[in-house]
Amino acid sequence: MADVLKSFRLDGRVAIVTGASRGLGADLAVGLAEAGADVALVARGDLAATVAAITALGRRTCVISVDVGARDAAERIMSAVTAGLGPPDILVNNAGIIRRAPFLEFSEADWDDVMNVNLRAVFRLSQRFAAALAARRAPGRIINTASLLSFQGGVRVASYAAAKSALAGLTRAMANELAPLGINVNAVAPGYMETDNTAPLRADPARHQAILERIPAGRWGTGADLKGAVVFLASPASAYVHGVTLPVDGGWLAR
Repeated sequence: MADVLKSFRLDGRVAIVTGASRGLGADLAVGLAEAGADVALVARGDLAATVAAITALGRRTCVISVDVGARDAAERIMSAVTAGLGPPDILVNNAGIIRRAPFLEFSEADWDDVMNVNLRAVFRLSQRFAAALAARRAPGRIINTASLLSFQGGVRVASYAAAKSALAGLTRAMANELAPLGINVNAVAPGYMETDNTAPLRADPARHQAILERIPAGRWGTGADLKGAVVFLASPASAYVHGVTLPVDGGWLAR
């Protein structure tokens, strides 16, 4: 194998993926395993299919059933993955929720719920993960799942847009401080993907068609479209990439 291709391999690495039970998280976990990593799956949903896909690749996995929004979640996740697979090298902060309502009717509860899972939980787990890497003087990767709404405002999703915009800023802030420690922090910003979060949009014929017509690639994305970007950001191939929020959007932002 050519040296440049070897630099994309993740053999011997241990990764954590939050929100791994379905959708993008499940696909990303399998993609990391396909590149050679052992993967800790953090979710409260059914993980049987993801576990089966990873073990079929000959990689190790462990399941951590925890609410990432809980105050003690970061410590529980780090302890469980270290015990089950060894010290982690890669963290993919993928867990997220969305609430939809007109701005004038948006509740404080919906604001707080989204902020807690989509932003505060990322801060806590990233801080704990980076501290563990620093303590053992090891390099590592943090990859956040941002959104097109890290760049745009969206409609009827005030808390989601605010959290994802803040996540892009947090990605840059963490990169500035953690790069000297050998920890790369970046994010991917998925476009309109076929996930549970976009099901209401795809179920609305007019909205579905309007979105589709704006995507230069001519289709909604899938989890498979994100695998390459995340593997790249998790691998030695991205050694000099810090603080980037990479859109994977079929060209939406270019339109």
